[in-house]
Amino acid sequence: MKKIKTELSPKQREDLLKTLKTRFEKNMSRHKGLEWAKIQAKLEANAEKLWSLHEMEQTEGEPDVVGQDKKTGEYIFFDCSAESPKGRRSLCYDGDAMESRKEHKPKNSAMDMAAAMGIELLSEEQYRELQQLGTFDLKTSSWVKTPVAIRELGGALFCDRRYNTIFLYHNGAESYYAARAFRGSLRV
Repeated sequence: MKKIKTELSPKQREDLLKTLKTRFEKNMSRHKGLEWAKIQAKLEANAEKLWSLHEMEQTEGEPDVVGQDKKTGEYIFFDCSAESPKGRRSLCYDGDAMESRKEHKPKNSAMDMAAAMGIELLSEEQYRELQQLGTFDLKTSSWVKTPVAIRELGGALFCDRRYNTIFLYHNGAESYYAARAFRGSLRV
């Protein structure tokens, strides 16, 4: 298996930090009471996490800080793109689901792609927290972490926002759609 390069060039680091800072300043309601300088210092000390944020950005997730864990001090980033990230659409739920398809296999799965990016799918609870910070997925949907009991029966869960309400749905884990992706979280 080919080792993936997880280090950014100085220019990529600089560009990403500038993008993240601009997004942070533009959306202060998402992270009241947090200071960019402290977040940037933590990012600069964690090259691997910065690489993961770069991957989130490259797939059009528009990652932003949504909070800080009071116990660990970690900053929490979620994908905050208005619709599910374009670079992560048309994916089934996980590798087992992809392997179970006889034909028309998707290019990847949400769980495998998230793992390769060093991030995790949002849980239903996190997805609902995100929706408190803005209006997301009005035209698209996003896979969310699925409980083992549901997954063992062949299902997977996804969420979206319609009629000003957050809906949780189920589908076969092997299904994939052009309007469904996944949103990720990262702790730094």
